[in-house]
Amino acid sequence: MKKLKYQIDVNATAETAYRAMLGLDDKKTYEQWTAEFNPTSTYEGSWDKGSKILFVGTDKDGKRGGMIAEIAENIPNKFVSIRHYGMLDGDKEITEGPEVEKWAGGLENYSFEENNGITTVTVEVDADNEFADYFDTTWPKAFEKLREIVEK
Repeated sequence: MKKLKYQIDVNATAETAYRAMLGLDDKKTYEQWTAEFNPTSTYEGSWDKGSKILFVGTDKDGKRGGMIAEIAENIPNKFVSIRHYGMLDGDKEITEGPEVEKWAGGLENYSFEENNGITTVTVEVDADNEFADYFDTTWPKAFEKLREIVEK
């Protein structure tokens, strides 16, 4: 796995960026920026530390799929760490086997640093090498969408 890092400055407080990114006030804000990865992207579960959370979408055939994760840390308005440990295939949760082993234990870490009303949002993500190019293209688009949402 490779560690990838993406960053964007938004003209908003850390609290505003954090709440919009996680969809805490309205899940649609989360779904809007993550639509860059999958137009049907959403989550099921809680952002509370220690909680299980599912990142879900449907494929072109309408089949449900996604990632199973645990919120490893959540310090409001500052830091969120997501530890991936499984895949969702329809309603079946897969937590072992060759497909899962490639990235299980991988982290997605989000930090929010505010300075004079400008917040730098950073994500560091562990990615399988085959997804690096996809992430290099998609994360910047997702962050631009997040900026649009946060600066409204």
